[in-house]
Amino acid sequence: MPWPLPVTLKGAYATLAPLSQSHAADLAEAASEGELWKLWYTSVPEPDAVPAEIDRRLALQESGSMLPFAVLTPDGKAVGMTTYMNIDALHKRVEIGSTWYRKAVQRSPLNTECKRMLLGHAFEDLDCIAVEFRTHFLNRQSRAAIERLGAKLDGVLRSHQRSPNGALRDTAVYSILPHEWPAVKAGLDFKLAEER
Repeated sequence: MPWPLPVTLKGAYATLAPLSQSHAADLAEAASEGELWKLWYTSVPEPDAVPAEIDRRLALQESGSMLPFAVLTPDGKAVGMTTYMNIDALHKRVEIGSTWYRKAVQRSPLNTECKRMLLGHAFEDLDCIAVEFRTHFLNRQSRAAIERLGAKLDGVLRSHQRSPNGALRDTAVYSILPHEWPAVKAGLDFKLAEER
């Protein structure tokens, strides 16, 4: 049986629903807001490439290495994507990544709640031994956000990947462990209460 299984996670600001082509039109509109695909430090598809990106993520789900979600607002509109990726079912480890949101919802309670739901599901339902986050070493904004979650830096994978322009990327790897989850959860719950 595949692990983890597709699931819908619901919160006050967002719902994480299994990704499907039914989300393509909303996600193309979301990607076009602010021309997110032009950002050097992230991998947001161009609007006309959204269906192919959905297919790519669903193929990775089929192979057992990814569980992709569409991020929906309370009115049901898809405003981004996120995933459990680099899934290690044997050791019960996942990475939360390949996440992007339309510009209008960035730096809103929606992202905090999505991380809270994904981490809660990973530790409380899936019994993960670790949840990882990875980002470009030079992406200070993303690294600061990961550190604010309470994740610890495990190390830097030097010359880890090639960027679309051919430049080598150093990847900062962070993780949260089960014994750290109660404090991380309390911090996220406090932040969400403040944002209400």
